[in-house]
Amino acid sequence: MSTQVPAARVAPKKGGGRRKLSLPVVLLIIAGALALVSLVRLISGAEDVTSVGQVAGALELAVPIGLAGLGGLWAERAGVINIGLEGMMILGTWFGAWAGFQWGPWVGVLFGIIGGALGGLLHAVMTVTFGVNHIVSGVAINILAVGVTRYLSNFTFAQEPGGSSKQSPRLEEIDKITIPGLSDWMQDLQQEHWFFVSDLAGIIGGLVTGLSLLTVVALLLVPATWWILWRTAFGLRLRSCGESPVAAETLGVNVYKYKYIAVVISGGLAGLGGAFLAIVATSIYQEGQTGGRGYIGLAAMIFGNWMPGGMALGAGLFGFTDSLKLRGGAENVHAMLLLLAILLVIAAFWQLYRKKYVSAVISAACSALLFTWYALTDQVPSQFVDAAPYVTTLLVLALSAQRLRPPKADGVPYRKGEGK
Repeated sequence: MSTQVPAARVAPKKGGGRRKLSLPVVLLIIAGALALVSLVRLISGAEDVTSVGQVAGALELAVPIGLAGLGGLWAERAGVINIGLEGMMILGTWFGAWAGFQWGPWVGVLFGIIGGALGGLLHAVMTVTFGVNHIVSGVAINILAVGVTRYLSNFTFAQEPGGSSKQSPRLEEIDKITIPGLSDWMQDLQQEHWFFVSDLAGIIGGLVTGLSLLTVVALLLVPATWWILWRTAFGLRLRSCGESPVAAETLGVNVYKYKYIAVVISGGLAGLGGAFLAIVATSIYQEGQTGGRGYIGLAAMIFGNWMPGGMALGAGLFGFTDSLKLRGGAENVHAMLLLLAILLVIAAFWQLYRKKYVSAVISAACSALLFTWYALTDQVPSQFVDAAPYVTTLLVLALSAQRLRPPKADGVPYRKGEGK
C-alpha cells in the first residue's frame, strides 16, 4: 500500500526563514507607494499617471501578462520550465479568434484555452515523457506556433471578408461592466487632482469602469491558484514534484501525472491570455500581437518568486509601464524618471542602514544621474518610451535576483522509477 503525501500538516521551519508581512504592514507599504506616486504626479504635472483611464488601461494590459505568468507558475511548481508560454499564447490568440468569429466570444475563450493546452500537452510529452531539454522544447513550441497559425490563417481568415493571412475579421466583444454612481464619483474625485485622494480615486475608478467580464475571471484565477496549490492535497503533491520528485515518488505520488496536469493547465492559462488579447484587448486577431508578453509573463513570475501574489504584482507593474507608453507617452515616462530617482535614494539609505556601502554608493550615483536627466529635459526620446516596458522587465529582474528561490527540482531531468 502506497503512502499518500499529507495535505495540511507541514512542520514550520525554525530560524532562518523570511518573515511574512502581516496585512496591516502590506497595506501600509501600498499606501506609502501611492503617496510617493502622488507626490511625483504633483511635482511633474503628469496628471494622467493615476487617472481612471490609465489604471483601466494598465489592468487590461496586465491581464494577459498575468495569465502567462500564472501558467508559468503552474508548470514550474511541478518542476517543468515553460519557455514555450509565448507560443502557447500565440495558439490561444488564433484559436480564440477563429472560434470567436464562428460562434461568439465565449466559445472563442474556450477554444483559446484549448489551443494553449494543446501546446502545453506537446511540451509535456517532449519534456516529461521523452526527457527533451525544457528550454529546447519551449523554443521549438514558440517557433512551431508562429508557423502553424500563419498556415491556418491562409485558408481560414484569408477567405473571409475583412480578413487576411495575417489578421481575422472584426470579432464580437465580451460585455463590460461599470458600477454606476461609484464610477462617476471616482472620476470626479480624480479630476480634482488632490494629493493622495485623487490618486486613490483614480485607482478605484479604473477597477469599476468598463471592466470586461473576462478580466474579472482572470483576476479570480490568482487567489484560486493560491488556494489550490497551497491549501489542497492535490496542490501539495504537485508542488512536491517540483521540489523533490524522487521523494514524492517514494510516497506514492504519480509524478508524471502531476507534471502532465500542471503543464497542460499552464498552456491553458497562457492560451486564455492569448484569447484575451484577441477578443477583449483588440477584438481582432493579428499576427505577432502577443509582442513577447509570454516572456514578460515569465519575468513577472520570477519577480514574484514563484508565488501568485508576487506574480500579480509584477504583471501589474509591467502593465502599468506599458499603459504609460500608450497614454501621455513621453510626459508620463518622464515623470517616472523622477519616481525611479526617489526610489533609488530610499534604496541608498536602506543599504547604508544595512552597512552595504558599495551598493549604497551605486544607488546614490544612479539616482543623481536620473535627477539630472529629469531636470535637464522636458520629455524622454520616443525610442525610450517604446522600450520602457522591456527596460522595466530587465531592471526588476536584476534588482530581485538576490531574493529568488525557485523550486529545487525546476528543470531537473526526472525518469519514472527513480524513487523505487
